[in-house]
Amino acid sequence: MLRTALAATLILVSLPLAAEEARKPVLGDDGLHKAPWMQDTFKVLREDLEEAESEGRRLLLMIEQRGCIYCTKMHEEVFVVPEIDRMLAEDFYVVQLNMFGDVEVTDFDGEVLSEKDAVRKWGAMFTPTLIFLPEHAADVPEDASAADAAVVTMPGAFGKSTTAHLLKWVLEKGYAGEEPFQKYHAQMLEEQGGTD
Repeated sequence: MLRTALAATLILVSLPLAAEEARKPVLGDDGLHKAPWMQDTFKVLREDLEEAESEGRRLLLMIEQRGCIYCTKMHEEVFVVPEIDRMLAEDFYVVQLNMFGDVEVTDFDGEVLSEKDAVRKWGAMFTPTLIFLPEHAADVPEDASAADAAVVTMPGAFGKSTTAHLLKWVLEKGYAGEEPFQKYHAQMLEEQGGTD
């Protein structure tokens, strides 16, 4: 009886740990972190945005590169925070791009180019860079690039609070209002009584 109770306790304790382990990112063959909430698409951005819209989610392009210590920090310390992980999985449609990759990308303007050429075209210089697109595909003009269409671009690694607040601010469409993200973030930190 004691063994059965002990075994049941070990199973109950190990289940959350196994679930947490399953959520951790792994390195793919391309050297980039792969998270369960990333979408495997043909990288036709207008189609990706239409798919995100049909699922009630926001398209997020995540530019990373092999060996990026800041990408590792985000994946191992920030994106795994339960609230952030949940938002990325449920509220965003995340498409990863390799800053130096050769996979074809079809930009919103119809131009087909490699990931590295798309990243160069958009002027992204840092990894990670998060590019948030409009809620609706109809809001992206036919001649717009992803950089032109972006409602928010976040270059670089940030702390847990900053990242969580940015995701919420995008979901609340704060970029369409008059309150800049910095004020929103400061107010959220004050309300939470903490720092990033």
